[in-house]
Amino acid sequence: MTREEYADILLPDVKHTYEEYEKMYPERDLKEGAIVTRYAPSPTGFIHIGALYTSFIAGKMAKQTDGVFFLRIEDTDQKRSIDDGVNKIIDDLAKFDIKFDEGVTKDGEKGKYGPYTQSERKDIYWAFAKKLIIEDKAYPCFCSEEENMKNHKKQESLKERTGYYGKWARCRNLSMEECLEKINNGEQYIIRLKSNGDFNKRFTFKDCIKGKSELPENDEDFVLLKSDGIPTYHFAHAIDDHLMRTTHVIRGDEWYSSIPKHIQLFQMLGFKTPKYAHISPLLKEDNGNRRKISKRKDPEAAISFYHEKGIPNKAIMLYLATLANSNFEMWMEQNKDKNLDDFTFEFKRMSTGGTMFDYDKLINISKNYISRLKASEVYDLALEHAKIYDKNFATLLETNKDYSIKIFNIEREQKKPRKDIAYFSDVKNQVWYMYEELFMPANYNWQNITDKNEIELILNTYINEYYNINDDKQTWFDKMKEMAEKLGYAGNMKEYKENPDNYKGNIADISMIIRVALTSLNMTPDLYEIMKLLGMENIQKRIKKALQA
Repeated sequence: MTREEYADILLPDVKHTYEEYEKMYPERDLKEGAIVTRYAPSPTGFIHIGALYTSFIAGKMAKQTDGVFFLRIEDTDQKRSIDDGVNKIIDDLAKFDIKFDEGVTKDGEKGKYGPYTQSERKDIYWAFAKKLIIEDKAYPCFCSEEENMKNHKKQESLKERTGYYGKWARCRNLSMEECLEKINNGEQYIIRLKSNGDFNKRFTFKDCIKGKSELPENDEDFVLLKSDGIPTYHFAHAIDDHLMRTTHVIRGDEWYSSIPKHIQLFQMLGFKTPKYAHISPLLKEDNGNRRKISKRKDPEAAISFYHEKGIPNKAIMLYLATLANSNFEMWMEQNKDKNLDDFTFEFKRMSTGGTMFDYDKLINISKNYISRLKASEVYDLALEHAKIYDKNFATLLETNKDYSIKIFNIEREQKKPRKDIAYFSDVKNQVWYMYEELFMPANYNWQNITDKNEIELILNTYINEYYNINDDKQTWFDKMKEMAEKLGYAGNMKEYKENPDNYKGNIADISMIIRVALTSLNMTPDLYEIMKLLGMENIQKRIKKALQA
């Protein structure tokens, strides 16, 4: 029996040979230096912050080199797949402006290198597995899980490496006749690589991010095809990245230990090995220790956390960019009129160790980002968030659109815009007092002036004698100063500091009384702008309410 006939028995009904598949997927016609890479999630439907970080970097590296970024769905583990999981992934990534040139879409697939879903590529994997069997580089293994566990325990008791290798690879040297006899007896089998490595030898590997390192050769006869014919990640990724003509495999650091297997597999298949870039994990402080952000332990690991919080997606991407390249933050400060697409990312500037995820820094970036938006943009994003998480507030915003935009515009169009909004779930807390429907003060903190008669005197004098809603800001301020002096308060802080005993207080105390009466708060944006928006009727109403409190 020839090895070709033997391979046909092990893997029957393969439609195409591996040579035919090579012709179906030719080299891409791209300029020199163009990066072809992919994001290849399982269809669990959940994108976590680490996955977003990885896909962001991969997409940027492809785009800035005029390369190709494609979405491949690795669904060989059907137990983890969920209904509509692929669409959930596509939708979540689209919200962060992560777009693909090829691959799986909500309307099917686009691109000439598909199918881009692994469960639809079984024939391709079998064709290349047959190639390895014919070349005596792969073989069927009949060992059960129980037998492998016994071996594992024996290896541990002997203090040897665990795994299916060398003398522990019991099916490796079975003849074709012995294998066929087992098959005829109905025994289940998997296909393993017949490793040509020596664990005691080392090879040099250069990672685009980590640089050069020496790794032991792989000598494990790891699984290529499971008993149901489905490939393992190791085998599928090698076939897919080769035929899809991936130039760079950009992925999480957790796969670095698999490099000996992957390099060996590419070599034994006769493929050109792509470049690898392993992205350092995102870390966080936990009781003085550093650990990887955990999907199980940390709410901030889930993208849904940021959606609920209302942190703008673009602010999140700006923060991830500061983690991706050490020089991005300085560049961003020096180029405030530019955007992410104007910055060139480099592998050499990416962290080789763990990258600390600083939530406070993300919030600060979010504040700065929101402060630079137009008032109408803030309104749109606030409304979008409220429609999902606070429908009553959304109705209030929609009913008072123009008024709300004016509220968001207070202290916005100036050299140093206000930065009180850090995320959109906090918008109502920042502006509630501007809406009559929400203005129900729990108390009034009058600060330095506690005498009720004095408070009443200040408010009545101001509203009856000095306030005119048509005054410009300078006139408004001059009247405040005039009133302060009339009532025995210093008209400016310098006078008060020089002779505090000569005055009841100062103009800041007067302003505070008015501010608290109108908002119940002692910290707000510009008081003049607030009063212009509230209007005379509401101002009078609120002063009356404050005096009755």
